[in-house]
Amino acid sequence: MKVFDTITQLQSALRPMRDKKIALVPTMGNLHDGHIELVNIAKKHADVVVVSIFVNPIQFGVGEDFENYPRTLDEDCLKLKNANADFVFSPSIQEMYPVCPPNIQVLSGGLTKILCGKTRPTHFDGVGLVVSKLFNIVRPDVAVFGKKDYQQLAIIRQLNDELNFNVEIIAAQIVRADDHLALSSRNGYLTKEQRAIAPIIHQTLQKIASKILTAKIADYPTIIQQHHAELTAHNLKVDYLELYNDKLQAVQDGDRKLVLLIAVFVGRARLLDNLEIELTR
Repeated sequence: MKVFDTITQLQSALRPMRDKKIALVPTMGNLHDGHIELVNIAKKHADVVVVSIFVNPIQFGVGEDFENYPRTLDEDCLKLKNANADFVFSPSIQEMYPVCPPNIQVLSGGLTKILCGKTRPTHFDGVGLVVSKLFNIVRPDVAVFGKKDYQQLAIIRQLNDELNFNVEIIAAQIVRADDHLALSSRNGYLTKEQRAIAPIIHQTLQKIASKILTAKIADYPTIIQQHHAELTAHNLKVDYLELYNDKLQAVQDGDRKLVLLIAVFVGRARLLDNLEIELTR
């Protein structure tokens, strides 16, 4: 496995491999088993796997955790070597953004106005720009993203389609701990006590889903509000708890594929989760 920190180095290494199928796994590092599963999936769909490790400053808002976001490059590279990744791309901020803040924006449209976009209004524009740059730098045939960031995945699909990158986007299922907490780099922020209570996030989604399966559409908001109140009663700060169809549009009669999405502050960690629901009635 080779590690590059410049665009020129990476592109030079990839140039003779253009007759092979190339996969990209974009990450911000501090890798866990969920990231390694993305690499494993990429290896099944491509001949060459490139993993990017870049803590992207322009997707962090004022007062967020950019400075404190865990950076563990040596440990990450060891994990990626063991996972048989081919290349790691770990550029500096100056390498990715010679002008910072950048002059160019990639605005991500209406999908940024809901869910995470309500409290992080510039976040997905930063995601859109960095993913566009990575697609241009690597020119992958395939890119693998996790479903835990469901809204991000939807925006990247839209970006890929509307900017004609022609990358095959593969969505990977959420990898969970034994108690069903979704794996996240930010889980490392949790104290022992907070880690013990965090599984209530997924438990709440499961309870709501079981009720949605038999409820009328008019009852959905009441069900969600009841469980929102239960989370608050556990001293958790709920950023959002919402139900959409699988296209992240308002649920209408006739929709069969739905998704529950949640963001909760557990201490200083803002944790995301979601649960897809398929109605059979």
